[in-house]
Amino acid sequence: MSIYDSFVKTFWGPTVAWKRLFTKPVTIKVPKTYREASERYRGLHINDWEKCSGCSTCSKICPTDAIRMVSVDITVEAGNKPLRPAIDYGRCSFCAMCVDICTTGSLVMTREYIHISDDPDSFFFLPDETGIHHDNPGVGYSRDENSELLDLKRADMEEIPGDERVQSFVEYVKGYSREQAIAEAARCVDCELCVDVCPANMDIPRYIESVFNRDISDGIDWIYRTNPLPSICGRVCTHKCETVCSIGKRGEPVAIRWLKRYIMDQADNEDIVRQIGETKVIRKAVGKVAIVGAGPAGLTAAYYLSLMGYSVTVFESKPLAGGVMRYGIPRYRLPDEALDRDIEVIKSLGVEIKCNITVGKALSLNELERDYEAVFLGTGFNKGRGTGVKGTDRDGVLLATPLLEKISDFMRGESQEKPFLPDSLIVVGGGNVAMDVARSVARLQRMNGKPVDVKVTSLESLDEMPADLDEIVEGKDEGIKYFPSRGPKEILFEENRVIGLKTVACSEVFDEDGRFNPKFDESDERIISGSMVVEAIGQAPDYDYLPDQLKEKLVFVRGRIMVNEKGQTDLPWLFAGGDIVNGPDIIHGVADGHRAAIGIDEYLSSGVEK
Repeated sequence: MSIYDSFVKTFWGPTVAWKRLFTKPVTIKVPKTYREASERYRGLHINDWEKCSGCSTCSKICPTDAIRMVSVDITVEAGNKPLRPAIDYGRCSFCAMCVDICTTGSLVMTREYIHISDDPDSFFFLPDETGIHHDNPGVGYSRDENSELLDLKRADMEEIPGDERVQSFVEYVKGYSREQAIAEAARCVDCELCVDVCPANMDIPRYIESVFNRDISDGIDWIYRTNPLPSICGRVCTHKCETVCSIGKRGEPVAIRWLKRYIMDQADNEDIVRQIGETKVIRKAVGKVAIVGAGPAGLTAAYYLSLMGYSVTVFESKPLAGGVMRYGIPRYRLPDEALDRDIEVIKSLGVEIKCNITVGKALSLNELERDYEAVFLGTGFNKGRGTGVKGTDRDGVLLATPLLEKISDFMRGESQEKPFLPDSLIVVGGGNVAMDVARSVARLQRMNGKPVDVKVTSLESLDEMPADLDEIVEGKDEGIKYFPSRGPKEILFEENRVIGLKTVACSEVFDEDGRFNPKFDESDERIISGSMVVEAIGQAPDYDYLPDQLKEKLVFVRGRIMVNEKGQTDLPWLFAGGDIVNGPDIIHGVADGHRAAIGIDEYLSSGVEK
């Protein structure tokens, strides 16, 4: 196009509109005349309160600051918040970014665009399913695949394939690279639903943000505020946080556990010790505290008490500290190196851990009461439970806890006694302990040149099994077979050797009140063949170390010690936490240890004598 042509087009261009000069304009007499909006019109909002989790993501993304989260009087499930978005239509630009990023899909926009009122407050509206005029308007604009703002898929992470990993006890989850971790951290919308459901109330969004900002030191600072066992929890935490992750409502939850592990894997232990040491409170002779049991609760209590300036001694009956983390969880899930890193940080603060000392034998609880200002019990569940069905008292039938301990001792070289290796194993139970047994024996079978022949049977269906889904899926990849919804009836023998387990169908595990009350269909009988049976249906505490006169002064409910919100028993100087208070769960133990440390500090600072 020449300069002349361009000039002519530019000069005469406005005259094109002159043909509309005498056309009668379209006038809509609102509200008497209603003009139908387009099908995907971005009008006024509606919100499905049943779907909405109160995550506040819509409020945070709004470019005009038109959305405010309002507290409402409703009952919500754990992991949700009683908050709902209110829209200020004086600010709203109807851009629909709030709809496009809604984590649950509860927020949409209608084709309704008219609202006339003399009351300015009516333009600040808390939408529900009925709409601003409570006439249930139809949906106009909703998110589609072209307007999706969330990354619903996790960043890929390398794992050893099932057929390869089952050949050894090498840790099979490789962890995130820097690029993978940053990509995964970028998926977090900072809704903090995870914080509320985490037993330790970890500042999860903050340490995830540190990954995105490439600031490992900041991540360590946030993690250690509430959890001194991050290398451990970064591998084997039950990650309740991920079950409520708002991204997980429509996609895969943010890999919170693996991001915690990533931070710890990048950090040097000497730097961690130096960084933690800078936060230690220096006090003069504030008191001595004894801790019984070097499991998650005991180690956590020791860490925070030491930070507060107390002289802390931990008594552990095993040769090494760690409790169930050391002697129950297999190395392919939790290597000793990761466990030792966390323990070394705790010891660096001056915590003394005395192993091979059994309270109740080498020294009594009465002696600890005499020599220390306060005592914390974190002895855990170290006794296995059996089904009691016919045949469980004979050779070839084992409990899970001692078997896992024997395997752990053998694999780390502490014991030369090789665990008995069956050609075919039947594991009774559906929890993580059952899966640990099954997957450990599967590895021993392959390492000894045998094919994997491990069967897991449980009262629960596969969908209801209490074991982590990862454990179940990965076990299947490793060759483990499942026989769900079946209850043990009798262990079968031939010439004093186990040949199988007779089972019956389980039609119901819990009754309508949620109590454990299984029901069976005796007509549906099935025999599972195997040469050894391991019962993994739960663990129980061992209170033999408690003197009778002290035990009489404590309150027990279903085998667990009753404590107040600070972990204090009915004996003011005696505190407790972990399995013996809340049942077996590492992160619960961490939370209990932290709360008890605060409780012990308050008790000793009050000046009350025992």
